[in-house]
Amino acid sequence: MASTTLPRRTVLDELCINTIRTLSMDAVQRANAGHPGTPMALAPLAYLLWTNHLRHNPADPGWIDRDRFVLSAGHASMLLYSLLFLAGYDLTIEDLENFRQWESRTPGHPEYGMTPGVETTTGPLGQGIANAVGMALAEARLAALFNRPGHEIIDHFTYVICSDGDLMEGVASEAASLAGHLRLGKLICFWDDNSITIEGDTNLAFTENPLKRFDAYGWHTRHVDDGNDLDALDAAIREAQADPRPSMIGVRTVIGYGSPNKAGSEAAHGSPLGVEEVRLTKENLGWEWTEPFHVPDEVLEAMRRQQSRGEVLQREWSERWGRYAAEHPQAAEELTDALERRLPEGWDEEIPRFGPGDKPIATRAASGLVLNAIARRVPWLIGGSADLAGSNNTLLEGEKSFGPSDRTGRNLHFGVREHAMGSLMNGMCLHGGVRPYGGTFLIFSDYMRPAVRLSALMEQPTIFVFTHDSVGLGEDGPTHQPIEQLAALRAIPGLVDLRPADPAETAEAWRFIMQYRDGPAFLALTRQAVPHLDREQPARAEALWKGAYVLAESEGDTEVILIASGSEVALAVEARERLQADGIGTRVVSMPSWVLFERQSEGYRKKVLPDSVRARVSIEAASPMGWHRWVGERGEIIGISRFGESAPAKRIFHELGFSVDNVVARARLVLGMSPNGEPEVGGEGAAGPARLGVDER
Repeated sequence: MASTTLPRRTVLDELCINTIRTLSMDAVQRANAGHPGTPMALAPLAYLLWTNHLRHNPADPGWIDRDRFVLSAGHASMLLYSLLFLAGYDLTIEDLENFRQWESRTPGHPEYGMTPGVETTTGPLGQGIANAVGMALAEARLAALFNRPGHEIIDHFTYVICSDGDLMEGVASEAASLAGHLRLGKLICFWDDNSITIEGDTNLAFTENPLKRFDAYGWHTRHVDDGNDLDALDAAIREAQADPRPSMIGVRTVIGYGSPNKAGSEAAHGSPLGVEEVRLTKENLGWEWTEPFHVPDEVLEAMRRQQSRGEVLQREWSERWGRYAAEHPQAAEELTDALERRLPEGWDEEIPRFGPGDKPIATRAASGLVLNAIARRVPWLIGGSADLAGSNNTLLEGEKSFGPSDRTGRNLHFGVREHAMGSLMNGMCLHGGVRPYGGTFLIFSDYMRPAVRLSALMEQPTIFVFTHDSVGLGEDGPTHQPIEQLAALRAIPGLVDLRPADPAETAEAWRFIMQYRDGPAFLALTRQAVPHLDREQPARAEALWKGAYVLAESEGDTEVILIASGSEVALAVEARERLQADGIGTRVVSMPSWVLFERQSEGYRKKVLPDSVRARVSIEAASPMGWHRWVGERGEIIGISRFGESAPAKRIFHELGFSVDNVVARARLVLGMSPNGEPEVGGEGAAGPARLGVDER
């Protein structure tokens, strides 16, 4: 819904704009760190957008039909904080004074959940643009599904301010290409065309014409030659609002505008102006006040009108919602369920049950069966793959594809754009109304790691489906065989790892994910078929929720514990049979999730891995990094600390030490025995150091 109020350049306009500039200068100077130049340059655009176009309610930052504002150029965070304070969000002048300080509500870069009104965590350049594409995608889907003639209950824009640096990052290109293809017309981006980077003029490394690039992507483009021209900016915004394509508006600005000695220079980018230069800049802008953080009364009064305006906008929407709910009660209930991500009654009743008598299948195949069973009952679950749906088993059967002409489909086609996929999913989560999942090979999680990390930082329930999780993918060779990826992903705080051992654990992993709201999770799934493990009772796989559990108990006193994840659990079970036959009491622990196991009580962890049994062997076809925590100093680690090979999976596993013979031999070594079961004299034995994987060639 476009705005109707035309801007007029007045003395009050200038005063409001300069207040944004001076607050930004003062906060950066007080912190002695930050980026003052971009807020000073963009203050006119931001002021116009927030007072004449942005539909929002400072009293309710979570109002579902608000316009979204994303500052992709997150280093200019004081621009956003100044706007939030002046508009009447729950932010004080003291918060601005504490910019970049410990436990401040105004951190160096905007952080979702830290500051009311911040829609997403930005700063890693390019991420904000990609998040915004995800937000616009979610808006388009909800509008297509739930709007009815005369009842446009979902109808809002997503606005983005980005920098030269944002447009240099590859993730922005990936996301913009997809947005153009999908014709996400409710997405409007402003490119801060200031020709400056940290190192100097953009001509050092960036001489393309970005608007021509966005033309090629299928975007509507326009350039405003003077970033201080409110009328030209307003006309460009209105034109963009009316265009069915996503829009990129280039805005020529002067970084550090108003600074006598630093304007237009990299010196205004990433460091305070300096006390004297701040004073000179204020004089140059005609600022009458000498004390820092001064806000003229007339400015606060004018800007705080956003509060009453926002209340009116939301009240009007609430009235429309009431009429909508009365005329379309089922749609209203479904939309409410989607926004609250409320699982329907019996949502998991169609999940297949897997048992020992079933034919071995890959966990990726089991995941596809479970995903489809859930999706049939949970309509707000939506997702796809980075052009690997057939391999990832992420296609929803019987569902349409989401595309430029049909927004109701649930199958998303991200193309070969892993990084954009992760970032779009974050934006979709942040928008609400959908629960996104995305699939690719585990090795390509490297391409999307920044998005995965930000998902964890923002505690968003994004679902990452990573298949082909080990050297077991076989002939594609070392370029596609993940080694260090599990360790790297486990190092991300708040990211739940789930590497199920068999189809039953895979089903439980999905049950956990669908009920987990506190952050992201990833599934690491096999390409190769794995057997269905024999459990004492079918519910035993539910122990996956605890991260690790005793899958097979020893017969007699436990002398050694074999700990494994994923496809290697079956190998541990086979090795246990051999060890038990030799009279060695052996327990097998399935450990699908380090993170969930870490969250259990110390009592439970010691029950699974008792201190009294110090002979432990871990088995995982990945980097051994981190396994010392679970096996201890006397333990053995069977892992991989080299790259793989191109060969059939069985041959690779055998050559790299993932065989019953090797596991048995290593278990005997940790017990101080030679591989044939006799006591070992003079060897490392139980007191020796842990071994870091297989012999290397």
